[in-house]
Amino acid sequence: MFSVAARPWVASARSGIRLASAIPARRQDLKKITEEDISAFRAILGERVLTNPDDIAPYNEDWMRKYKGRCGLVARPKTTEEVSALLRYCFEHRIAVTPQGGNTGLVGGSVPVHDEVVISTSLMDKVISLDVLSGVLVCQAGCVLQRLDEEVGRAGFAFPLDLGAKGSCQIGGNISTNAGGLRLLRYGSLHGSVLGLEIVQSDGTVLDCLNSLRKDNTGYHLAKLFIGAEGTLGFITKAAISLPPKPKAVNVAFMACQSYPQVLEVFRSARENLGEVLSACEFLDDAAMSVTVAEPSLRVRNPLSLAAPFYVLIETRGADDSHDKEKMNRFLTTCMEKNVISDGTMAQDSAQVQSLWDIREKITEALKLKGFVYKYDLSMPQPDMYRLVEEMRVRVRGIATSCVGYGHLGDGNLHLNITSDGRNEKLFSLIEPYVYQFTAGVRGSISAEHGLGAMKANDIHYSKSPAAIAAMQRIKTLFDPRFIMNPYKTLPSQAHPALA
Repeated sequence: MFSVAARPWVASARSGIRLASAIPARRQDLKKITEEDISAFRAILGERVLTNPDDIAPYNEDWMRKYKGRCGLVARPKTTEEVSALLRYCFEHRIAVTPQGGNTGLVGGSVPVHDEVVISTSLMDKVISLDVLSGVLVCQAGCVLQRLDEEVGRAGFAFPLDLGAKGSCQIGGNISTNAGGLRLLRYGSLHGSVLGLEIVQSDGTVLDCLNSLRKDNTGYHLAKLFIGAEGTLGFITKAAISLPPKPKAVNVAFMACQSYPQVLEVFRSARENLGEVLSACEFLDDAAMSVTVAEPSLRVRNPLSLAAPFYVLIETRGADDSHDKEKMNRFLTTCMEKNVISDGTMAQDSAQVQSLWDIREKITEALKLKGFVYKYDLSMPQPDMYRLVEEMRVRVRGIATSCVGYGHLGDGNLHLNITSDGRNEKLFSLIEPYVYQFTAGVRGSISAEHGLGAMKANDIHYSKSPAAIAAMQRIKTLFDPRFIMNPYKTLPSQAHPALA
């Protein structure tokens, strides 16, 4: 039996590992790798096994430098068969595994906690097929999102997921976290876009659910269990994804609002007037705008003449530019007549479209440059979103260096970010558990699109009932009876079952 501490490990942005409370205790039933194990891995992968500390350092730490593990071996397979052989060996020898894609996560889900072996998908980057009639892509899990978007774009399709980290995140990790992104409002979540998966189970068994059919009601939809499971149930190796047509027209408007109720009215009017072409509705407050434009290296500027308390970005994607522009102009006119926007601009070309999107997409990078960032990814009813930001500003005043709110207004996803010069336990105690208590109080979710990882594993009860958590634990035991897949993540601390 084993137990783990209540809070995950955290590394400071400036001074190495700092603890939120304590590092989860290492499970004693899990084996530490030996030279014999290293030889076994090399027999499977050859030189694609990394053990040099300098080579494996990037795999041991997330890009925000908040989470840091002590992995001593990184395996880089190219095929499903190699993943199967690796996991079969790990299962037989009780070696814990951390699946890792682009390592762009924000909750420590892809970083080892202790000495888990990292199995990286970075070399599993092949596009297997693209059916231009059905609009279905089949690819390996290590394909970088931006590359997929560019490749399907040349064939006349759009990728249904778009993220700020698209240049480095990988589709297997996106699916494992059920990443939402900037255009979920238009294309829905990956639960709808992913038609099938190929998964390697913890014992090395290949589970072939790689169905590219849009309709299949034969039994349980097993592949759906692995979407958002964060690598705790199995290792995704391939995916079949439904692609929408590439839009022939993209229009973006950027507007200023004087109050949050006006922001909500802009969204309501956008749904009413833009209808089927509405693809994104993003908001940010003045604090988010200020921190982003203040960083010269990001080359972001406010396109409006005067600052405002709030900003809204609206995007449409359609097949007829004149039709879409007419709808956008009607929408903007309605907003002006209702006095819900005080200023605005509309992109006139693709460069201006990107410039407006840069304001929204570079907020995360700007905040990282300010020091230590407490990041919260929450979903809740839109009217409650900014109330949390306002309450947190009062709570952390005088301790935090900034408290900003922005996010995907269209699907009720708030990104609350609070910064300080360094890790601050007093500040942390003012943020948690209050943020989760507030979210639970409005029947929201403590993880909208980033996953639970190590950061929120022990807080899942704020969003899920005891019965639901117990059901998840039974599913975990069924698919991973030795609990070797991404341990210490997603599910709360619990006694390990009798060793299988």
